Amino acid sequence: MIKSMTGYGRAQQTLDGRDITVEVKSVNHRFFEFSARVPRAYGYLEEKLKSYLQGQISRGKVEVGVAIQTVEGGNVDVEINTELAGAYVKALRGLGEQFSLTDDLSLSTVSHFSDIFTVRKPLEDEEAVWAAVRPVADAAAARFVAMRAAEGERLKNDLLDRLESIEQQVALVVEQSPRTVEAYRKRLTAKIHEVLADRQIDESRIITEAAIFADRVAVDEETVRLTSHIAQFREILTHEEPIGRKLDFLVQEMNREANTIGSKAQDVAIAQVVVDIKSNIEKIREQIQNIE
Repeated sequence: MIKSMTGYGRAQQTLDGRDITVEVKSVNHRFFEFSARVPRAYGYLEEKLKSYLQGQISRGKVEVGVAIQTVEGGNVDVEINTELAGAYVKALRGLGEQFSLTDDLSLSTVSHFSDIFTVRKPLEDEEAVWAAVRPVADAAAARFVAMRAAEGERLKNDLLDRLESIEQQVALVVEQSPRTVEAYRKRLTAKIHEVLADRQIDESRIITEAAIFADRVAVDEETVRLTSHIAQFREILTHEEPIGRKLDFLVQEMNREANTIGSKAQDVAIAQVVVDIKSNIEKIREQIQNIE
């Protein structure tokens, strides 16, 4: 199955007293590149997520975002810095006396000074946290992979259409090539007639020159190899493993054959067809940059 390197998946669940959200997205990249955004307290999850996703993705720049919120407040200790709180109270009352202000100091007033509070959470078991995050990552990854597969199918259909177009264009080259030689022979004969006037023309010389020209402009080998590359391309599209690098190499070979045909074939009609072939090959090259 062809997979695109572009994908996105998101999942959210509440498990073991934690509200967990995982997002996975990726874009094109020659290799596997991973980055993660996780809460500082859960930094150890980054390596676990990397190992987990690397088993499902061979190429692409992958970014993972994780958000974890504790739903239940158990096992949380709140400590109060009473010395700092006392300093605030003393300072406020001194301010009231100095400016003859009403002393309406209350507990709610002091509670607004957030720096007197320290919230301490017990250390969480890493494996227990990963056990809670893993199913959410599974769900996000499943949606991510499904999107990549759907995009890959669209890419495959487009590639098959372009391969078919190239085959039709190669057939035009094969059809036109003999006509090029015949047109050259006629031009050569007419030119010799013009130069020699009524003198006898050596037909064998014309045949020899035409044969030399035919050998120089022959593109049979190139069209056969190009057709073979197209067949290989179609066969690779059926593979289950990642195929992006194989297709990239094959496209380079296809482009090489097209260039050779263009340089050898001295015919306007063939030159135009070669331009169309190269245009389709370039579009294929652009498309496969997004294939894993």
